Amino acid sequence: MMTDHAIRTEDLTRTYRRKRRRGWFGSKSDDSPPEFTALDRVNLEVRPGELFGLLGPNGAGKTTLIKILTTLLAPTSGRAWVDGLDVATQPHDLRPRINTVSGGESSGYGILTVRENLWLFSRIYGVPNSLVRQRTDRMLEVVGLADKAGSRVSHLSTGQRQKMNFCRGFITDPKILFLDEPTLGLDVTAARNIRQFIRQWMKEEANRTILLTTHYMAEADELCDRLAIVDRGKILACDTPANLKRQVQEHPMFELSLAPGPNGIPDVSDVPGVHHATKAETPTTVELKVSLVEEPAIGGVVQKIAGGGARILTLKKVEPTLEDVFIELVGHRIDDENGTANA
Repeated sequence: MMTDHAIRTEDLTRTYRRKRRRGWFGSKSDDSPPEFTALDRVNLEVRPGELFGLLGPNGAGKTTLIKILTTLLAPTSGRAWVDGLDVATQPHDLRPRINTVSGGESSGYGILTVRENLWLFSRIYGVPNSLVRQRTDRMLEVVGLADKAGSRVSHLSTGQRQKMNFCRGFITDPKILFLDEPTLGLDVTAARNIRQFIRQWMKEEANRTILLTTHYMAEADELCDRLAIVDRGKILACDTPANLKRQVQEHPMFELSLAPGPNGIPDVSDVPGVHHATKAETPTTVELKVSLVEEPAIGGVVQKIAGGGARILTLKKVEPTLEDVFIELVGHRIDDENGTANA
């Protein structure tokens, strides 16, 4: 059955009741609100065949959303559908179609080997024996764990267990896959290999869908067709990475490092096509930042600088980043737990 949306939520909300702390003799010592809202009326649509990302800091509500969509947690209010099935009323029909990988998860049976664990999870999902070994061998090669196939899980390092969990998510060939911080705790090489495999896996079949949660800006930018920026249970923006970046930088921007000439640095603000220009002096150079109406206007800027006797040491185009978008929307860096700007 083909649906218009692989994932859809409608005013999805999840609140938790706080445990009240009490001081001496039963007096109240906690003035915080009795309820905490992890998800606040989230409306989300993910298309079939899309790699959709949720980008946000720890505690933004990403994992709570994943748990609801994978039928592990009930919403307080609102509704959610995955592959056209209601997650609250049709969980048994939905579960065979999906799978999930969570970063830092310690699942698996320690007394069993890596291969035995993957066989067990595959059989629970009904994967035929004829396919289990083939898929297991492929996935262990992808994550660099082939030499540990016969090792007990209890003897694996934390990173190796995370690699096994990653294999477990793909070995059942789910229609919709939820990746919750899948590269958390992995080294740079392993994380890069996993991202390459994710892109390849999506290309192999057009109807595969992935919902990825991450707080790694580069990972979201590299992998996601579209992404939503999430903070404090709310979706603040949703678009392609390129369109989100354009929201914080409407005009092309260039930075030039200049060696002043006999007459200093000429004023370029009157050059046709220049929207805005600022200068900052250092003991030996002048740093010029120029915002342009259109990118070709940089030619006029270079011509006027050279004509005025100054020398251009470096020239580079400044591209906005997802971190710039996040700071613009949220007011602090994604890794700033205190919510204060650190850029």
